[in-house]
Amino acid sequence: MNLQLSPGISAATVETLASRALYAPQAYFLVSGTGDAERRLVAFDLALMRAGIADVNLIRLSSIVGPKAERIEPVKLAPGVLVPTAYAQICCDQAGERVAAAVAVAHPDDPERAGVIMEYSAHCSAGEAERIVRGMAEEAIANRGLGVDRIESISAEHVVAKNGCAFAGVVQL
Repeated sequence: MNLQLSPGISAATVETLASRALYAPQAYFLVSGTGDAERRLVAFDLALMRAGIADVNLIRLSSIVGPKAERIEPVKLAPGVLVPTAYAQICCDQAGERVAAAVAVAHPDDPERAGVIMEYSAHCSAGEAERIVRGMAEEAIANRGLGVDRIESISAEHVVAKNGCAFAGVVQL
């Protein structure tokens, strides 16, 4: 497809804009939480509350963290803001079932390259979910022909009472 540019926008300008994209997050933090309620969406909301991000609008991301982004401790976010977040979640209505969600951030050994975020959720323990998601993150870095410098992860596990939810996320700022 041949892109038609308006007379005032050069191809070089478009390339510059594309290289900067719309927004390049400078920091990120990991969160997790669980909830149980009469309805699934309320259980999901409770999980977000316990993760500390219930009063914002999550914009679901694919799985990349920029090479210059730094991990920070979770911060209070202004109510109603749009927050880029890569996340795993699982909701279930079978009492007694164990559910877990986990995310992992793998940083490559080349500091100029982007890190990879992987998400995983299943009927399993938090430990199992975290082991699997860390392996996925390691594999994604290897698929890029890179070595792993470090992997960070977080998980949540919940045994369902009514409608249960487990949530884990990487919030980017």
